[in-house]
Amino acid sequence: MYTSVSRVLPSISRRITKSVQVFASTKSVNHSDKETLVVGHRNPDTDAITAAIVYADFLRRTNINAKAYRLGDLNNETKFILKQAGIKEPDMLPDDVPAGSNVALVDHNESEQAMKNIHKMRITHVIDHHKLGDLTTSEPVYLRFEPVGCTATILTKLYREHNIDIDQKMAFLLTSAILSDTLHLRSPTTTKEDQKALEYIAPVAKIHNVKTYANQMFEAKSDLTGFSTKQILLLDYKLYKFNGEKWGIGTGETCSMNKMLERKDELIKEMQEEKQRSKLTGVLFSIVDIIREKNITLVPSETEDKVVRQAFNVDLKEPHLADLGSRISRKKQIIPPLEAYFRAKS
Repeated sequence: MYTSVSRVLPSISRRITKSVQVFASTKSVNHSDKETLVVGHRNPDTDAITAAIVYADFLRRTNINAKAYRLGDLNNETKFILKQAGIKEPDMLPDDVPAGSNVALVDHNESEQAMKNIHKMRITHVIDHHKLGDLTTSEPVYLRFEPVGCTATILTKLYREHNIDIDQKMAFLLTSAILSDTLHLRSPTTTKEDQKALEYIAPVAKIHNVKTYANQMFEAKSDLTGFSTKQILLLDYKLYKFNGEKWGIGTGETCSMNKMLERKDELIKEMQEEKQRSKLTGVLFSIVDIIREKNITLVPSETEDKVVRQAFNVDLKEPHLADLGSRISRKKQIIPPLEAYFRAKS
């Protein structure tokens, strides 16, 4: 019988409160020396890349043969972080991964965001801070879900729980990921656990002025010089299903909202093309001002216009532009209203 990840929660919710933790001994999950592929989601952000690198390190430290891979190009923030840490970017995951390969998922657990042919792989581990998705497994797996702002927060706790020292480079990646995913603890997704993890790990990373370093990261992310319109759209882009309708939801976090808005017409055209290319019902792209904590969302057609107006109770004062105010978190402030809208519609 197949066990659905999305069905695990009811059976274990009586035993836990703040997180979903289905623990088996990490060492007992993988009984061979077969390599475990550690991967984040498609169109990876900083948390997805750093989590893959760090969790592969953690697994190796617990005697599991593991290697980090990526499912897309890196954004400039992630490139900046890896350069500062002196760490090479993970290899791109090959297209011809054999069926039955061991796979550890980090920072995601939905098939639309996962590697190709994920249903043919042997998922051995999932470490995530998002809602439960649609993936299934044919055998028990190691799951660690917590409602925190960043996968790196969970990974920091794993090292400490297993009494494994975190070296300076891994600490640097963990610190960077927490700063990135929580917008330096200003995102509504931020929890006390993220704050505690950052306080612990930043000194290990030898980052002495966290605020200055976070600003350097955000400036690197804002630099889109040389990026095509398609690359900008897909830099931080995820697919979701609402009532069977497939939607693409992208986010562009920047310190220079006006510069990105100058490319509005190009982006809207690219969104319309992406919708046709990938056979989507709708596409939205939120331009998020990191400093001012403001969201202007691009709305390419009447389909998205209707949904945005009703889901977020806003009017479009300018064609194709929806002011979503301080809704800066896709996970907590964009996707839930969309899900609620489609549930009410069904």
